[in-house]
Amino acid sequence: MPLSVSLSIEGDTTVIELSGELDAETAPDFHQTIEKAAGHGTTTVEIRMAGVGYMASAGLRSLVFAQQKVADNVTIKVVGAIEPVSRTIRTAGLDRSIVISDE
Repeated sequence: MPLSVSLSIEGDTTVIELSGELDAETAPDFHQTIEKAAGHGTTTVEIRMAGVGYMASAGLRSLVFAQQKVADNVTIKVVGAIEPVSRTIRTAGLDRSIVISDE
């Protein structure tokens, strides 16, 4: 299943909305959007993942890529990820540096 990626600005938050599967094939599309988001100068990058049904290790690498691309004072927040996806993020230890939220 392809990945749909959209980017918008809501106040001080850059919103990236994902829908589909985040894997090695689709991660480059997400990376391009992260690059754009990093240049917006907002205080938060919110990655809405409610529509992501599957995330491979490439998805974890994408989240690490996001951390590397944004400024140190920018918060990355993953919102609405289904349990298997949020569990993968937590198991990898990324919840220590990325905020995970149901909403």
